[in-house]
Amino acid sequence: MAEAQVKPRTLPYVAAITDGVRAVLREQDNAFVVGEDVAGAGGVYGYYKGILKEFGPDRIYDTPISEEGIVGLGVGASATGCRPIIDLMFMDFMGECMDEISNQMAKMRYMFGGRVTLPVTMLTMAGAGASLAAQHSQSLEAWICHLPGLKVVMPTTPYDAKGLIISAARDNNPVIVVLNKMSLGMMGEVPEESYAIPIGEANIVRPGANYTIVAIGRMVHEALKAAEQLKDLGIDAEVIDPRSLQPFDTATVVKSVEKTHRALVVHEAVRFGGIGAEIASQIQELAFDYLDAPVARVGAPFSPVPFSPALEAHYVPNADRIVAEVKKQLGI
Repeated sequence: MAEAQVKPRTLPYVAAITDGVRAVLREQDNAFVVGEDVAGAGGVYGYYKGILKEFGPDRIYDTPISEEGIVGLGVGASATGCRPIIDLMFMDFMGECMDEISNQMAKMRYMFGGRVTLPVTMLTMAGAGASLAAQHSQSLEAWICHLPGLKVVMPTTPYDAKGLIISAARDNNPVIVVLNKMSLGMMGEVPEESYAIPIGEANIVRPGANYTIVAIGRMVHEALKAAEQLKDLGIDAEVIDPRSLQPFDTATVVKSVEKTHRALVVHEAVRFGGIGAEIASQIQELAFDYLDAPVARVGAPFSPVPFSPALEAHYVPNADRIVAEVKKQLGI
């Protein structure tokens, strides 16, 4: 009699975050979670629900509304032997604690000659699309990628969310995990066991032959939709999800461009000065002789995120804009 096949476990992105945090707390006795409303309320988006009941108030702490205090606590605790997970409710709030992030968290290990490690993991929520307006909808990954001493990852799928949280918490450097609020309901396969995704390793989510699209965060899903539309034009697009922005897997992107000879970078953040500019620069520096056209970019316009749903829908890049940019680059 044939053995019954075990159906893979699927979870929404939000539950995969919970799974990752739970795995870390079980694995590391000196890990704890701290942030605004993470204990009693389970977090503003609910991805800490059940954590307090399982691990108790000695390891799950609610804080006052003070981002400086949260990050300062994480820096101090990690420097003295703990492995905290700190929650910054919205990425936009980094402005409240940028001194702690840029001048303490990022630099302390260097300034103490490596005698101090900072195994602190920050979870924060980015992205537009929920009509939360200009102060709760930004994608500011370029800010933190510019700071030596920090690692920055952006999980796209439920599988990546769990695996990258575990990897971040195992790292002896500060790692900022940039989550996406519009992906919280997305379903995907997530193994029950603990697993890690290497930081600095990109994922080729769609192999292709004659065009490379490097997509950041939620834009990976828009790039995959665009790739399906581009098939009708005879364009076989390869879609790469970096997953890790700092460090960045340049080698995978360059190898793809050497094959396809064309590239586009797409991100939800404002186009001007975004991480896409850095990726485009690396491509032209290391694969210039293989390029048949300039590297193209798609990003948001240079404006705060609008509150109006109609304006916000126009603001956030999507598959149609990716297709339009590819056609423009190719002159079709």
